[in-house]
Amino acid sequence: MLVACAALLPSAIWAAAKSKVPATPELWEMSLDGGRKLTWERNFKSESEVKPNRGFWNKLVDVVAGAPDYRFLVRPYGITADSRGRIIVTDPGASGVHIFDFAQRKYKFIERKEKSKDAMTTPQCVAVDAQDNIYVTDSDAGKIFVFEPSGKFVRAIGSLKGGEGYFKRPTGIAVDSREQRIYVTDTLRDQVFVLDMQGNILQTIGKTGQGDGEFNLPTELRLSGPYLLVVDAMNFRVQVFDRAGKFQYAVGKIGDTTGAMFRPKAISIDSEGDLYVVDALWGVVQVFNRQGELLYYFGAKGTHAGEFQLPSGLFIDHDDKVFVVDSFNRRVQEFQYVGLKNQVPGSVK
Repeated sequence: MLVACAALLPSAIWAAAKSKVPATPELWEMSLDGGRKLTWERNFKSESEVKPNRGFWNKLVDVVAGAPDYRFLVRPYGITADSRGRIIVTDPGASGVHIFDFAQRKYKFIERKEKSKDAMTTPQCVAVDAQDNIYVTDSDAGKIFVFEPSGKFVRAIGSLKGGEGYFKRPTGIAVDSREQRIYVTDTLRDQVFVLDMQGNILQTIGKTGQGDGEFNLPTELRLSGPYLLVVDAMNFRVQVFDRAGKFQYAVGKIGDTTGAMFRPKAISIDSEGDLYVVDALWGVVQVFNRQGELLYYFGAKGTHAGEFQLPSGLFIDHDDKVFVVDSFNRRVQEFQYVGLKNQVPGSVK
């Protein structure tokens, strides 16, 4: 059958390829003060975008046996990158975690939804440690799942004897490998928990309220140099603490004016120390300096390059590549920020 198909199909495949009109690549760029700029690089949403281009014979086999069943983003939420440059995206819609390795042209999907013990059902946010171990919060299970860089399950932090999780709704997570600490927000408790690497609680930060150091449904968090940044969602701001949990300052306010936040979701820091905050409802990313002044924003509601629908996760790597999880569009958008050469000390993500 394969030989017969080989005799019949080449002309059809060639004709289809010849008649296919190449799509015009989208372009998006924002020029900023001082020669800075932000350029849209690409979208990605599927395992197929990581794999090498399939040759003629692979495509011929696809005709006979069927095309590969590639994984794709369903309802992506959180994002980070490890030291190898792999992009790690949580996907509560698929009950798993996608690992995109564009450099090695590899892809992996981590899941545990069928497990009788410590099943991972709703992965929320993600972080990595210095060894590239992967830490994933599960908002429904109430646990933190730890995986090796290969994706092999290691353990669940917060797993109780009855099978339930200790945390009410763990969301944001960050790992301080040097000090051997794990920071995690418990959204329904309005607190940040500080754990050792074995999962023992060392400290809690915050309580319910609207004052300095108080939270109303905190979500994502990020470590940056000596600081801990927490998205205080329903207080419509980002609060900044030192690593010991002492309040330093806040960015943002409620309202519909410039610099206000309506539904902040995630935060990250660029090499110059500026704060990027995703606002899901407005479909934009706002950029503030450390004095809380709005520098600029980018994005709008839509489906084209530089447009978002319910964006959620955000991560900026050491090369100032800005990754935005465009959740309702079921994709990740990648931008390149080009700023000044002098970086702010302690601005490591």
